Amino acid sequence: MSSSEPHTLTAAAIAAAVRAGALSVVTVVEALLARIDRLDAALSAWVAVDREGALAQARTLDEEARAGRVRGPLHGVPVALKDIFDAAGLVTTSGAGAFAHRRAERDARSVALLRQAGAVILGKTATTPFAFADPSPTRNPWNRAHTPGGSSSGSAAAVAARMAPLALGSQTIGSTVRPASYCGLVGLKATWGRISTEGVTPLSWSLDHVGVLARTVEDASLAYAVLVEPPEPDDIASAPAPQPPRLAIPRRLVEAHAAPEMAAHLDEVAAALRRAGAAVADVELPPSADRIFDAGRLVLKVEAAAYHRRWFPAHAAEYAPRIRELVAEGMRVPGVEYLAANEERQRFRREMSEVFARGALLLLPSAPSAAPPLAEGTTGDPVFCAPWSFGGFPSIGLPAGLSRTGLPLGVQLVAPSLAERRLFDVARWCEAVLDFQAAPPL
Repeated sequence: MSSSEPHTLTAAAIAAAVRAGALSVVTVVEALLARIDRLDAALSAWVAVDREGALAQARTLDEEARAGRVRGPLHGVPVALKDIFDAAGLVTTSGAGAFAHRRAERDARSVALLRQAGAVILGKTATTPFAFADPSPTRNPWNRAHTPGGSSSGSAAAVAARMAPLALGSQTIGSTVRPASYCGLVGLKATWGRISTEGVTPLSWSLDHVGVLARTVEDASLAYAVLVEPPEPDDIASAPAPQPPRLAIPRRLVEAHAAPEMAAHLDEVAAALRRAGAAVADVELPPSADRIFDAGRLVLKVEAAAYHRRWFPAHAAEYAPRIRELVAEGMRVPGVEYLAANEERQRFRREMSEVFARGALLLLPSAPSAAPPLAEGTTGDPVFCAPWSFGGFPSIGLPAGLSRTGLPLGVQLVAPSLAERRLFDVARWCEAVLDFQAAPPL
C-alpha cells in the first residue's frame, strides 16, 4: 500500500498537500468514504456518515484553496465527531434511546471552531450510552474480538482504521486516553476548561473534557491549536528542537494496578527514554491521590444525576445498566458529601501542583493492560487516567509498542495545568524515541 494513498495521510500531511495544490479535498473525502464502506460493517465505528454534506464541504474548500483562500490549519482535513457533539442538521443520539436524541440547530463550539479552521465534518462515531461505561457496538480494528475502549469507542476505531485522520472524543474519567492506548493512537486531554464543552452532551460538567484522537502528536497539537480558547500563540503546533525531558513515574500507583506485561513494558519504555537522554525517576504521589478516585466518582454520579433528572423518572428502564445505576446512586447522595468530594479534588490539585513544581512530567501507563476481550463486557479500566481527569490536569497518551498478542500498549504523560506547550514538546520528543509505526491488520 502506498503511503501516498489519501486514507493513509496524517492531518498535517493532508492540510499541507491541499495548501500546495497537490491534493484535492474531494479526493481525500472520497477515499475515506470508500474506506468506511469497506470496513465499517465489521467495526461499527460510525453512527451516521454525512456523505452529501462532507462532499459539499469538500467542493467548497477546494474552490477556496484554488482561489488562495485557506481558512486555517485544518483546511481540507476530515474529522469524525463522537456522537455527543452537536453538528448543525445532524442528530445527536448520545448512544442512547430516542428520548435523548436531538437534531442540532447549531454546531457545538468545538465543531464550529473546526469548521472555521477548514475541517470537513465526516459524520458521527459511536459512543457508549451517555458516554459512560456500558459498551458500544464498536470493535477494535487490531482485533475485532477486543474492545476499542470507551466511551470514545467509535472515534478511536475510526482513526485507527484510517477512516478519518482526526476525531473528537471526550474524557470524564478515561474516555480518550484509554481508547487511544487500546487502538495504537495519540489521545489528548487538555487542561479542564481549555476547550469548550458547549453543545456536547454532558456526563459530569465539572469533570468533562473534550478529547482529540489522532495518529501523531503533530496532528493532536494542530487540533488543539484550533480548539483552545483563548487562543494560544500561533506556534503551539510547531515542533521545536527536541530536548531530553525530566520524567517521573508514580511507581506505587503503577505497581498497584498494572498487569505484569504492562509494568514490564513501562520499564522498557523508561529504559529507551533514558538511553536517549531523558532523566527518569520514581515519584511519590501526595496523600490525596489515595482519595481522589472516590472523590471524583462521587462528583461524577451527582452531576450525572443532576443532568439526567429531566428524563430519568420516565425513562429509567431505557437506560443501559451502568449509567442507570450511576444516575440512581447520584440521586441519593447528600449535598454535604458532594461538597466534601469537591474539596478533596481541590486538595489533590494543590498537592499535585507541588509535585509538578519539582520540574518533571509524569510518565505512566495509559491503561493497566492491552484492550480486554469484548466477552468481558467492559470498555477497560480507567484507573491510570482518572486522577488527571478528576484533577483537570492535561495529559497525552502515546502508542508505545505491542503486546504479546499483537494489541497496542500505550503510555501517557501528565503535565501541570495550562502547561500544554510543554506537554506537546515532551510528547514529540518521546514519540520520536518510541517510533511506533505499526498499523492495524486491515
